[in-house]
Amino acid sequence: MKTPLVCLIVFASALQAATNVNWVPENLPPAPTAGQGLGAFLKPEQGKAVLDAALAQFPDRAAWDAYVAHARQRIQEGAGLAPWPKRTPLNAIIRARREFDGYSVENVAFESVPGYFVCGNLYRPLIAKPPYPVILSTHGHGGKIQQSDDFEKQGRFTPTMQARGGTFARMGAMVLSIEMVGYGDSIAQVTQEVHNRPFSQTLQIWNATRALDFLLSLDGADPKRVAVSGESGGGTQTFLLTALDPRVTVSAPVVMVSSYFFGGCGCESGTPIHRSADHFVSNAMIASFAAPRPMLVVSDGADWTQHVPETEFPFLQKIYSYYGAEKNVANVHLPLEKHDYGPSKRAAVYRFIAERFGLSLAPTLDSSGTIDESHVTIEKHGPMHTWSDEFPLPAAATRDIAAVERALHALQQ
Repeated sequence: MKTPLVCLIVFASALQAATNVNWVPENLPPAPTAGQGLGAFLKPEQGKAVLDAALAQFPDRAAWDAYVAHARQRIQEGAGLAPWPKRTPLNAIIRARREFDGYSVENVAFESVPGYFVCGNLYRPLIAKPPYPVILSTHGHGGKIQQSDDFEKQGRFTPTMQARGGTFARMGAMVLSIEMVGYGDSIAQVTQEVHNRPFSQTLQIWNATRALDFLLSLDGADPKRVAVSGESGGGTQTFLLTALDPRVTVSAPVVMVSSYFFGGCGCESGTPIHRSADHFVSNAMIASFAAPRPMLVVSDGADWTQHVPETEFPFLQKIYSYYGAEKNVANVHLPLEKHDYGPSKRAAVYRFIAERFGLSLAPTLDSSGTIDESHVTIEKHGPMHTWSDEFPLPAAATRDIAAVERALHALQQ
């Protein structure tokens, strides 16, 4: 039996440990008004200073793990998802199957919240045998898409998203490409004008979580091989989902991991996930919460990821070293490229995920060993829509974002 003095010492040690996780770096500039996205409210040198301060404050695995647990809870609270909403039936719709060279495509919808449908396209392998790894594919921002002739330039209908889905499926994975709030088929329920609002961030995190529920419910899905990858705003979705959902085993955020840029849209930084009275995290820090799970960070020379090789990646390597997992984090930096998910970026992600999941690259390589996406059929947007004149949005679907918000929060009670 412990003496009162021993109990007091144990209590004091626990209190000190709890106190140490309450951390906000000194000399931060005032943040812009929350609600429309923080953007770059730090300068690059300030972002690096924060990373250095974090390593000094949490110099080993035990200290870092304690802070991660604390910050993860603050992120969940800041996003408006604490407690986690109740998971309701997905009522999934899978329709309009098309078969191509080594893979199939279907149009998908599921209810992340009763009455609100997340739409996407499901790519499945035709040659490989189960179990299949599953990959969630997310996208970033673009212009307005209220006119049908703009759809090919946006979201899951773009050649970039189709190439990723088809290529990964030909390699033996099941891939779900989902769209952001107010994009693609979701404009049947909410307009794009509602996108740049804090609740879009809440809803998109929840949509991605339910997307994993959907993927892992499919016959042949391998729960031990779960990946997520997206660019720009899709990169934000990638590292947020990875930080909050332990089911993700491999992640590949593209052109988004930064120590000083926080996302300029409300769907990325409109809620107070980055800062509270007792925590602070940059996007580079959130990305590091993946450790020790494998992660590839793709960066370029023309946006806020231009400093990754000398700033963000060394920080990530140090965090991974706490777990003896330095080989699990990698950076492909393309200094002459711009902000996109172009062919060379896709090739890097294909190779990284193939290695980690034991997928065959053979169906994607030409005679010289170069990634060849020419076997993927790039469809016009028409056949890819979940909703159509023949298959309209269900009459009972919610068509008001405020009602969707009320429905989600009702699941937290």
